[in-house]
Amino acid sequence: MSNPDLEQLAAHAEAVREKYESERQKRLRAEGNDQYVALSEIKDFDADPYTPLVEREALTVTTDVLIVGAGWGGMTTAARLTQSGVNDFLVIDKAGDFGGTWYWNRYPGCMCDVESYTYLPFLEETGYVPTQKYAQAPEIFAYAQLLGRHFDLYPRAVFQTEVVDAVWDEDSRRWNITTNRGDRIAARFFVICGGVLHKAKLPDIPGITDFEGDAFHTTRWDYSVTGGGPEQAMDKLSDKVVGIIGTGATAVQAVPKLAEASKQLYVFQRTPSTIGPRNQQETDPEWFAEMSSKPGWQQERMENFSDMTTGRKPDIDLVQDAWTDLLGEDLKRIPNDAADAEGLEILNVKKMDQLRERIDEIVLDRETAEKLKPWYKVGCKRPCFHDDYLPAFNRENVTLVDTDGHGVERFTKGGVVANGQEYPVDVLVFASGFELLTFYTHRLGFDPKGEDGVPLSDAWAHGPSTLFGTNSRGFPNMFMNSPIQGGQDINFSFPIGQASKQIAYIIAQVLKRGCTKVEPTPEAQDDWFSVIAGTVLPYGTYLANCTPSYLNNESAAPTDYEMKLGAYMGSVRDWLAILEAWRQKGDLEGLELQP
Repeated sequence: MSNPDLEQLAAHAEAVREKYESERQKRLRAEGNDQYVALSEIKDFDADPYTPLVEREALTVTTDVLIVGAGWGGMTTAARLTQSGVNDFLVIDKAGDFGGTWYWNRYPGCMCDVESYTYLPFLEETGYVPTQKYAQAPEIFAYAQLLGRHFDLYPRAVFQTEVVDAVWDEDSRRWNITTNRGDRIAARFFVICGGVLHKAKLPDIPGITDFEGDAFHTTRWDYSVTGGGPEQAMDKLSDKVVGIIGTGATAVQAVPKLAEASKQLYVFQRTPSTIGPRNQQETDPEWFAEMSSKPGWQQERMENFSDMTTGRKPDIDLVQDAWTDLLGEDLKRIPNDAADAEGLEILNVKKMDQLRERIDEIVLDRETAEKLKPWYKVGCKRPCFHDDYLPAFNRENVTLVDTDGHGVERFTKGGVVANGQEYPVDVLVFASGFELLTFYTHRLGFDPKGEDGVPLSDAWAHGPSTLFGTNSRGFPNMFMNSPIQGGQDINFSFPIGQASKQIAYIIAQVLKRGCTKVEPTPEAQDDWFSVIAGTVLPYGTYLANCTPSYLNNESAAPTDYEMKLGAYMGSVRDWLAILEAWRQKGDLEGLELQP
């Protein structure tokens, strides 16, 4: 017998599938990632607006470990080194303080989109109690500074400094690093913590440098233009027309604040984001004390969140937020059969229908509501959650400029051209995100030279080769904390912290054993890539039919390099178990050590 309800759902799913494809086609761009340009490539956009440059003498030093990056990767690596008894290290960063992305991201409304109890590293060690479930950026930056003090990292920090070259010297068994401040540093071990949200990008749209008004990227927010501060209302925009380019996770947080402050706000949209409920709440001290009373509570909570958001369905959902509700079922898995495939598609459509219905419930203008609806599958773009973004479009001074998937056409001296119409603006804000899948050395800003002077860009020309994502053959004593062939998770800080533990363990072991050189064997790298490849297929298949985004390389055909760029796509807990089992064996299997 037929099931009328099931047949109706299947018919609806088919209609939605066709809508998804038609919307995807509008957004296909032959340029792929070349439709963007790095922030640093356009004059004045990359300057630090927060910390005046402090002049200093050039350094000539020798150290056991040089860490590049003072965000979560660099800080957790430094902390793990101290816990392992390694105290001779330096941390270099172009920023003026610790924090990484939380040093740079000070735009109004900025907060963490993953709950702070799982996101902020070392909460158990510091005893810190986040004030809110989703911590605001100023609090996170202050917490990064607290970690710097807690682990005594400030005396070892070299801020406002960028590495320009790093060369392995076989005779001394050290890396010789030079910087833009004239420093010369000889390091036994070289640890690169370039970060996930490290290199900001701008849309490569004609006329971007012609605009004569005030313009900046959200990672370089200019409060001299807007007035106010991260925790104060902007008081210089009441007579200004503001345009914001982008509607991703950053814009979702900034738009409500700009809407409150601006005379007029234009939100230029190419692809709408999914906007689930944020349900922000203050931390109940009594609840937190009880929740955190069990040793190992944060690690358990991180693992539970990772399981929930990769469809592993643990018995208890410790976090219980919109993330775990949306991603509690693994919709990206390979279906068992045709019936299973149909069931997964129907469930996917139901979840997205709920998000689209939420827009109808909140946004009053029907035309605007329709333009804000996302037409793609769950997880095709990083989901967003916010309580004030959608209501902002009910304000009379806020206009959504939907470009029907095509994007802004060009900039003029006085505004933005979209859909053939010029929109005059006084202030232009780029919420255009970060590079994620561009070549590793491009994002770093330097090209390490390993054995025989071979640059990493040459060694990886046809794709990276690593062991666990942390070590690469031909680059002795060099370590990387990045998602390239490593772990990945919705909660960025979780895999970063686990990689830090692995890196610190290896360095401590090499020093303990009196060795001067360590690198993976070719066989170990090949075996690890086979493990990674076995986890990628379901996700690659799922994302291939998604609307273009950084998650699927903007739908461009992958190069040889990009084919090997993937991370371990299972749960971080599975990746963590592999690393822990490897460390438990204690024989550094797959690594080649020399005295």
